Formats: sequence, C-alpha cells, structure tokens
Amino acid sequence: MALISCPECDHQVSDTALKCSQCGMQLRKPRRSIIGKFFKWGFILFNLLMAIWMFSYFGFIGESMNGATSEAEQAGTAIGSTLGVGMLLVFWALGDVILGLFVMFTRPKS
Repeated sequence: MALISCPECDHQVSDTALKCSQCGMQLRKPRRSIIGKFFKWGFILFNLLMAIWMFSYFGFIGESMNGATSEAEQAGTAIGSTLGVGMLLVFWALGDVILGLFVMFTRPKS
C-alpha cells in the first residue's frame, strides 16, 4: 500500500482510498463487483428480450387476425391477444422491479 498526495489539498492518503480523508475529494471512482455487473447486464438483457418478445408477439397477432375467417375467430383472437399482451406486460414489470432492486443493492458504495 503506497501513499499518494491528494491533488486538492496535498495530504498524503492511501492509493486504495476512494476519497481524501482531509478534504473529502474523490480520488477514484468506485467499481461494481462481479455480481453487480452480472445483475446490471441481466437487467439490460432482460429488457431487450422482453422488447423483442413483445414486437414479435404483435406480428403474430397481426398474422392471426388476417388468417381468421369468421367474426367469432377474430373476436377470440382479439381477446386472447389482449390477455397475452397483458400477461407479458405484467411479467415485464415484475421482472424489472426484481432485477432493478438487485441492481440497486449491488451498486458500488462511495
């Protein structure tokens, strides 16, 4: 462990310190742990996956509506697609809340 001087007040501090003990100037930026990076990237990838899933589902709904021959089939497709989109949105929101809490609790401490 070496000593470095603070650029603000010239006080000698450890090279592993995040802030100067004399003036409080931030010397280096805190970093996320490996688990924190895992949760952060999991959060990002989950949102990308859900967006892709939602848009592909909209395409499937359009194909199903065009393939329906009777009004009863179109009504059933409309009701089913509404329920499906609602379930996807609930799953997306719950996943975001849970993963967001993990990302928040694993952020670097200053």
